[in-house]
Amino acid sequence: MNINWLVEDIVFETMLEADVWADSLVNEIYGRNFNGYITTDYKIACAMAFRLATARELRVFTSEDEPNRYKVWVEFHNQE
Repeated sequence: MNINWLVEDIVFETMLEADVWADSLVNEIYGRNFNGYITTDYKIACAMAFRLATARELRVFTSEDEPNRYKVWVEFHNQE
């Protein structure tokens, strides 16, 4: 599987801010603009994983690559 990563170093102060940001990113993943995200903000990674996990057509993966470097990526069940 080829992962098209979006890498950002933005960090939010609150979970609410991170969740709003993650919601916009999830829409781009649904639109297949990219299928992986790397961030230094744990809050964004958590919010993204939670939102993506609700989609039945996606399989969600997460990892901490190095300290304070979080990855969230998806695999579509119905590859088109």
